[in-house]
Amino acid sequence: MPTAATTTDRLRRLADAARDAGIDVVLVAPGPDLAYLVGHSVPSHERLTLLAVPVSAPHEAVMILPALERGGWEGSPAEVAGVRFVTWLDGEDPYAVLLSALDAGATAAGAAIGTVAVDDHLPYLHAFRLQQARPELRMRPAGELMSELRMRKQPAEVDELASVGAAIDRVHRRIGEWLRAGRTENEVAADIAAALVEEGHRTADFVIVASGPNGASPHHEAADRVIRAGDPVVVDIGGPNPAGYNSDSTRTYLVAGGEPDPEFARVHELVRTAQRAAVDAVRPGATAESIDRAAREVIEQAGYGEYFITRTGHGIGLEVHEHPYIVAGNTRQLEPGMAFSIEPGIYLPGRFGVRIEDIVVVGDDGARLMNTSPIGLLVV
Repeated sequence: MPTAATTTDRLRRLADAARDAGIDVVLVAPGPDLAYLVGHSVPSHERLTLLAVPVSAPHEAVMILPALERGGWEGSPAEVAGVRFVTWLDGEDPYAVLLSALDAGATAAGAAIGTVAVDDHLPYLHAFRLQQARPELRMRPAGELMSELRMRKQPAEVDELASVGAAIDRVHRRIGEWLRAGRTENEVAADIAAALVEEGHRTADFVIVASGPNGASPHHEAADRVIRAGDPVVVDIGGPNPAGYNSDSTRTYLVAGGEPDPEFARVHELVRTAQRAAVDAVRPGATAESIDRAAREVIEQAGYGEYFITRTGHGIGLEVHEHPYIVAGNTRQLEPGMAFSIEPGIYLPGRFGVRIEDIVVVGDDGARLMNTSPIGLLVV
């Protein structure tokens, strides 16, 4: 959780970026952007809840929320950092309350409110009602502003990713406790979900257990298929730690006994080689698409390019999927502190799939791995 000083710094940096973009106020709804800025977020449901950050005076940021939610913010970094709280009661017009607070702040600062940026998590209903309340208000998306702030992880955030990465590694090292022939995917997934919490996650956000031909579907949901001896099994798992930072790690296992597909060992080694090639390509100044290309070239040269049907990776932090995306066409240059997955895969329809995934953080000289569990061919 950010400190009051961290909250103040993040609000200032957001205001600086918004000013350069010609924005007067940034509105941030409950979700990961709000959690990043002020260290706390609660669902708004249908009631308007948001943080308004005036660009001319970020220290005058105001939190608009229902009176019934005010108690949940007591002692939060936002409160300690001096964010002003304005509440509204059921039956009041919350959009009028918001505009009144913005107008008062603008008048005090000698500024005008013409252009407002709204973050990606504000429901359209609220944006629509706000526009109705003041039609002359110009609205722009704030997603890019927030992405630019969140993409470069600060040292404390990297520590959180390392901690939750170690927690997911502990779960992968225990897979042999649950994954075996005769059990269903659902049974194995339930045990893994419990272990995620045991090993330090706040909750199990996702548990993919894809055995045999189900492994050819990258986002297969665990089902009642009975796992057989000799099956390859893709296990892709993750979730947030108590601070809200996420893990995401995939290993592909082979169930002992039986006769595995004769092509499996070769494909597994190919994916492992592609994954390491992409990790080795990570460095400041490299483009996101060049990391994707490093993995894809290995697989294409071996004749499996048509079966690598996903991007190579995605950013990670307070969300499992966030910027930067490691995909063809993304020419963004990598910078120290950027965190993302590297997860090439080969998916052979009707037969099996193989995916290997680690989280990396860009360091001064290359990639810093957040995961250290073995990536070789694992027989359980």
